[in-house]
Amino acid sequence: MTKYIWEGARWPEMTFDAAKLSVPLAAVRHAQGRLLGRMESLGFKLRDEAWLQTLTQDVIKTSEIEGERLDTHQVRSSIARRLGMDIGALAPVDRHVEGIVEVMLDATQNCAKPLTVKRLYAWHGALFPTGRSGMAKIRVAKWRDDAQGPMQVISGPVGKEKVHFRAPPVDRLSDEIRRFLMWFENFEYDLDGVIKAGLAHLWLVTIHPFDDGNGRIARAVGDMALARSEQTHQRFYSLSSQIQLERSDYYDILEKTQKGDLDVTEWLLWFLVCLDRSIQRADETLSAVMEKARFWDHFNEAQLNDRQIKVLNRMFDGFEGNLTTTKWAKLTKCSQDTAYRDILALVQLGALRADGAGRNTHYVLVSKDA
Repeated sequence: MTKYIWEGARWPEMTFDAAKLSVPLAAVRHAQGRLLGRMESLGFKLRDEAWLQTLTQDVIKTSEIEGERLDTHQVRSSIARRLGMDIGALAPVDRHVEGIVEVMLDATQNCAKPLTVKRLYAWHGALFPTGRSGMAKIRVAKWRDDAQGPMQVISGPVGKEKVHFRAPPVDRLSDEIRRFLMWFENFEYDLDGVIKAGLAHLWLVTIHPFDDGNGRIARAVGDMALARSEQTHQRFYSLSSQIQLERSDYYDILEKTQKGDLDVTEWLLWFLVCLDRSIQRADETLSAVMEKARFWDHFNEAQLNDRQIKVLNRMFDGFEGNLTTTKWAKLTKCSQDTAYRDILALVQLGALRADGAGRNTHYVLVSKDA
């Protein structure tokens, strides 16, 4: 009896019950069409802002799934710079953030280009520009060599480790990747693009070809397949954000599937439902973009200084914690007195309101209803 899906004699001939998938697949396709239709009705500026917001969340959340937190404003600045968008002052961006952004953009912006070994290597090199994962030195832009033993997904303290999954041995990697890439680039195969995205995600993360970064690369490949299925390089929903919210279920269904047989219907059901929820949550992004647009339309003629404009935009684009005079002063590199005057002017203008009292006083944006 085999323990892992890749040990089966017929691997990688994964199967699924198309009848069971028909309803959730139709729901996803309907949601995709509805969302793209809504976005097409927006002006270029609002659509680009929604695109930027979505990409920013996608990059941040695909890293959070792996336990890594990125700076929102670095990510946003990196994406805006690469897309040629004017968002005012750009934050300095380190090489690691640039690399993750580069991978995610290449997967969707250049989705029509073939997925090759060279491209996968380039993505891996971009994810690990220093040649290290944390403190550990890893093989970069090369397949793993299993020099330290079999590639395994493990949790738990030393001495009480639990093995969740073991990947195929290294001597099978070249053939595994070759078969995967041939399948991925076979456009004649009668398979819905969304289903292909789910299978590609599962297949690549099961092969686990690299020392690290396999999850991020598998999600990028899945996003590439989704972009092909929609025939657009602009993304207005973030599957990675939804996976991060359902992270525990994600790992549970992966482990169950990888320890099962070649019928992957349950994985695809989970994938489709998760994808549908991610598309539904795009309404939050659109609402935030519209709220920002209404706000600036309302205060279009207000005489705001550069510090006020900077902080207000930061609040719309993702401000961590509460806004206080101390945070304002630090963010804009001004004195506490200047920060207080800036804030007071915005409160009197009706752009901000004070919450709390005394030392707990902080400031929030005032919503401008449509």
